[in-house]
Amino acid sequence: MSVSKWKTLSSKYLVQKPWATLRVDECELPDGRIASEYYVLQYPNWVNVVAITEDEKVIMVRQYRHSGDLISLEIPGGVIDGDENPQDAAKRELLEETGYLFEDFELVSTIYPNPATSNNVTYCYLAKGGVKVQEQDLDEHEVIDIEFYSIDEIKQMLLKNEIPQALHVTGLLYAFLKMGVLS
Repeated sequence: MSVSKWKTLSSKYLVQKPWATLRVDECELPDGRIASEYYVLQYPNWVNVVAITEDEKVIMVRQYRHSGDLISLEIPGGVIDGDENPQDAAKRELLEETGYLFEDFELVSTIYPNPATSNNVTYCYLAKGGVKVQEQDLDEHEVIDIEFYSIDEIKQMLLKNEIPQALHVTGLLYAFLKMGVLS
């Protein structure tokens, strides 16, 4: 038997909040079996950005991540607001989190964080030539340190497993492949 999509027979929402929604679906599998309780987390779509300044430094952000109970080194990014264009969201998030303005954007990957249990997509961009134009403009609960690294330093951090966020590691790898700097 080849792989086929499941048929959703019903959905019931257990939690509906702006940042996360949990529903339980009843699904019919292609062979007729019924999955009576399949839980799906609905999140907004996200963006993240491998941001290279005009002096060839990679902008990284360090922040506390409560669910993982860790201080995480990451690339900038965040939630796409409503029907906002993903590239516009990337530009906005960079400006808010770092104060840097970028005009040169290229989509390098579109990935699903965990399609087994969640339905959202992460768009990763490569942005080049950033210039600082303002101070950070952070959300209410954000405390973000900005750090700058060379591409070689980031490659060493990846080899040493010092960047713990899987979506950000993936974005860095796609961007570095696009730039031809992996060896």
